[in-house]
Amino acid sequence: MTEHPTSHEGRQPLAARQQERTRPRQQDAAAAAAAAAIPSPAAAPNPGPGPAAVAEAQAATRREGDRLRFVGAATRRIARGIDLDEIVLGLCRASVPTFSDAILVYLRDPLPVGDERPVSPFVLRLRRSDRLRHTDEEGGETGPESERLRPLLSDPTADLMPAAELCEVRAGGALAEVLRGVRPVFGDSAAARAALPELLGPGRPVPTGHRAILAPLRGRRRVIGAAVFVRSTERAPFEASDLLVAAQLATHTALGIDKAVLYGREAYIADELQRTMLPDSLPQPTGVRLASRYLPAAETARVGGDWYDAIPLPGSRVALVVGDVMGHSMTSAAIMGQLRTTAQTLAQLDLPPQEVLHHLDEQAQRLGSDRMATCLYAVYDPVAHRITIANAGHPPPVLLHLGGRAEVLRVPPGAPIGVGGVDFEAVELDAPAGATLLLYTDGLVESRLRDVWTGIEQLRERLAATAQLTGPDHSPPLEALCDDVLDMLGPGDRDDDIALLAARFDGIAPSDVAYWYLEPEDAAPGRARRLARRALARWDLEEMSDEVELLVSEVVTNAVRYAERPVTLRLLRTDILRCEVGDDSPQLPRQRRARETDEGGRGLFLVNRLARRWGATRLSTGKVVWFEMATRG
Repeated sequence: MTEHPTSHEGRQPLAARQQERTRPRQQDAAAAAAAAAIPSPAAAPNPGPGPAAVAEAQAATRREGDRLRFVGAATRRIARGIDLDEIVLGLCRASVPTFSDAILVYLRDPLPVGDERPVSPFVLRLRRSDRLRHTDEEGGETGPESERLRPLLSDPTADLMPAAELCEVRAGGALAEVLRGVRPVFGDSAAARAALPELLGPGRPVPTGHRAILAPLRGRRRVIGAAVFVRSTERAPFEASDLLVAAQLATHTALGIDKAVLYGREAYIADELQRTMLPDSLPQPTGVRLASRYLPAAETARVGGDWYDAIPLPGSRVALVVGDVMGHSMTSAAIMGQLRTTAQTLAQLDLPPQEVLHHLDEQAQRLGSDRMATCLYAVYDPVAHRITIANAGHPPPVLLHLGGRAEVLRVPPGAPIGVGGVDFEAVELDAPAGATLLLYTDGLVESRLRDVWTGIEQLRERLAATAQLTGPDHSPPLEALCDDVLDMLGPGDRDDDIALLAARFDGIAPSDVAYWYLEPEDAAPGRARRLARRALARWDLEEMSDEVELLVSEVVTNAVRYAERPVTLRLLRTDILRCEVGDDSPQLPRQRRARETDEGGRGLFLVNRLARRWGATRLSTGKVVWFEMATRG
């Protein structure tokens, strides 16, 4: 039986015996190393790298570090640009004079957007050109860092500036091949020598040696331009590593331009979407003058859901609406358009203001659970000199009286549209002649610098101060008043878009109104003619009697045919003569061409030919047919 060495007493452990066996070899290796360290008379010492090589290596390291820092700073400067011009300017300012003495930036014209197919032919337009300028003894033009670099420059890049404005890239040509290759090339390469004259235009000198770099600008999907970097003959030419720098600059610039073009297109679409949903022009209803303003928000939040509207109603009344959809997006603008269309439809039904808000609330809930908006809906009656207002979470209106006193109207605030299950309340207030009602969105009175109630008080004070300038007997001009209100905005107050609607109440005097009830019987048209003749005689408009009597008779005859309750007849005299006939039948009349054998059907044809304007509006209690005629004299 073989025993383990460590099992016997007096014998050394295995590890100790192995260490003794290796110790002589370690001693021999140490002696050999010591002997090798003693210089031999026959061997020359190894001097290592010399001072020149070390200096060159350090200089190369510094150049590489400078190049990396330059690329980092330049790309950050390019990335700071938001729109197209800022990005191109960032490239030029970053390149001249640090990287080159001159730069030409060409972009495709027009620039394709997103997945759009580029138009033909392929045309490049010179977007910007910059070069280093020096200061002469006569105090000439100076450029960036010109004082430091003036001894190096005799401005040899001036022959390139400006280059050709437009360049059509020929399919299969030298320039097209370089752009398709994407990589920057030196100006003295075979490809660039043929491509640069095509780009710069005939007669332009092409820099010799490594003194020009032609860098294609490629976006995410296609080439969108080209950049030419040029160095003067008094400066060190470009190196091979500078091609990588030019590639970095070109790549960041092209991607930035792609984003800027997409952002610009989206902002344009959103802005146009919002503006097309606002009224192109305000109506000119009888007894009230209107003015409006709309300001988009700041560039970072320019798309919003603010809107305003003025909707003529039967009886010479007008609905004044202002609203604000919460949020800043194209969705907000689209919801605004839907709510505005709904409000217009409800207004034509002549519903009370609180009912209009109730139906708007239902519509907002159908659009989505998170579709919230504030709205204020008011109806002004110029005959009664009254205004009825209902509010859905909107800032209260301000009424500027003729004497200069401005007051914030006490209107129940209500809940925003979209909450659901909330009743809205309307209040009826006096609307004296000469007073001005101002409806607005919260962007006018609320910002990061002030709360909404502070802004409302400032608005009230501003209106009162403006009215004092025109005296107690005159109201300030409506358009100038709107401009003055917007002037109260400070530089930090444009966090939200602003909609503003101003209404100057002129009213209609009772002496200019004639109103009657007519029983729905055969004698009603004849009685209507006699009443209209008397009213015209009282207003000194007898010369209009024949035409007005004829049209009144035709409209009343049509109303009596279908009515079951008394028919209303009203004449209004302002700068025009307006006639309104109402009945309880919801069926709207339609104009048609009567046949020769028909006994009727020519009434509306006569109204259409003789009246300046006419129309019919369905009400919750029936309809109103109206026509207008210009007064003579």
